[in-house]
Amino acid sequence: MSMPSSKLIQLLDFEVFGRVQGVFFRKYTKKTCDKHHVTGWIINTAHGTVQGTIEGTPQNVAIVKQWITTQGSPSSRIEKAEFFNERQNSSKTFDSFKVIRNSAEVARKTFKR
Repeated sequence: MSMPSSKLIQLLDFEVFGRVQGVFFRKYTKKTCDKHHVTGWIINTAHGTVQGTIEGTPQNVAIVKQWITTQGSPSSRIEKAEFFNERQNSSKTFDSFKVIRNSAEVARKTFKR
């Protein structure tokens, strides 16, 4: 018998391209993640995208991925959403979902791809 999927935590990184800065994209992403018990973080990048990490049950992560890909904030225009570094853990790494605003964190956290 396999381990129930509710016990596994799915983690993945993402980057969203389009009109996603200055349109409350991070705020709405936090609201959506909080609603679905998904933790992680999101940040504006220097090159006009948003990047972040999300983690939660596979079902809840799938809901947030769908929202990031197709919905976003009311004024955003999503051209493309990329998800990468997908992995699974037995426990959560983050205790909440945070919007990172500190510019020093941008250089430290932005994914080099």
